[in-house]
Amino acid sequence: MNDVSFASLLTPEGHALLDEVRGTEPAQELAVATRLRREHPAELVSAALGQARLRQRAVAKFGAEDAERMFFTPNGVEQSTRTTVATHRAQRLQERGVRSVADLCCGIGGDAIALARAGIRVLAVDRDPLTAAVARANADALGLADLIEVREADVTEVDTATYDAVFVDPARRGGRGRIFDPEAYSPPLSWAIGTALAAPLAALKIAPGIPHEAIPAEAEAEWISDGGDVKEAVLWFGTEPGLVRATLLPGPRVLRGRGLPDPAVRPVGRYLYEPDGAVIRAHLVAEVAEELRGGLVDETIAYITADELRPTPYATAYEITDRLPFGVKKLKALLRERGVGVLTVKKRGSAVEPEELRRKVKPQGPHAATVFLTRVAGAPTMLVGHPRPV
Repeated sequence: MNDVSFASLLTPEGHALLDEVRGTEPAQELAVATRLRREHPAELVSAALGQARLRQRAVAKFGAEDAERMFFTPNGVEQSTRTTVATHRAQRLQERGVRSVADLCCGIGGDAIALARAGIRVLAVDRDPLTAAVARANADALGLADLIEVREADVTEVDTATYDAVFVDPARRGGRGRIFDPEAYSPPLSWAIGTALAAPLAALKIAPGIPHEAIPAEAEAEWISDGGDVKEAVLWFGTEPGLVRATLLPGPRVLRGRGLPDPAVRPVGRYLYEPDGAVIRAHLVAEVAEELRGGLVDETIAYITADELRPTPYATAYEITDRLPFGVKKLKALLRERGVGVLTVKKRGSAVEPEELRRKVKPQGPHAATVFLTRVAGAPTMLVGHPRPV
């Protein structure tokens, strides 16, 4: 999609076509396109069908109601913040009295939309003409144009001095895929940090895998998961320097770091706890282990074991029924004996692929079980059990 074909979608004819192709299944596209091209320009039909596909993909991030009204680019769907996470961040800013935000590298406007819905005035900046046009169209489509000003510009040349806060989301993907060197971000991480430090309050979106040693001393670091999946990390400036937190959505449930030492390794108890990914990324397993009165199964593995079942939002509990040294034959025999036909395979510290193991053991029967492929005190081990909701 180019600037011209996108502009054509914003015309009355384009809007009518978007309504007509809504919900078109992939198998129907050719027939629908052939029919519509008899009455509409081929480029417009292609743009409408492409937008319909993108809207279907975007439902997972934005919900059906918004996704069916918004406009997207392929990169925009891939890289935009999901609504739940953007709303959480906007609420944090709102709670600190922020009334205006400079959203730098705004993309298609996902964060700007959440900020505006929190009553915050937004300057949304992106240097790509098509992306900026899409962000502007989204502000219009959702009735937020009075609060969102979209500017096509190089973010490094934008004066943010009059804004209460700055939000920066550097591009972490290039022509060859994901970028791992922070200085290869666009703009570079060093520029983003400098801009954040100069603002009264700032949030800087970064990759969840950032090394902790790369986090500036002036920043608060927050890892966010949604429904158990880690979505992003954010460096906050002007909040609580040095704090590390894990935020679990929905909720939010917030676990604050207290600088605890690594938990001790102990024998496998009756229960195994799998910490949420945000807890692991934030290096807060020790805080959860203390809450559960447990220890680690291995000094390098983020599984917590304990003798008692305790409620926690920060980890999933499993009751362990069997512990075996690693071996496919032994596991296959145990599962056959227990009549296990539904097998969930989890691994941490093992090179074995779950699908490969499931194929080899060929589970059959009416029962379900979970097997953990891991290390216990350095030895390859299989722990078998089942979830225990608390």
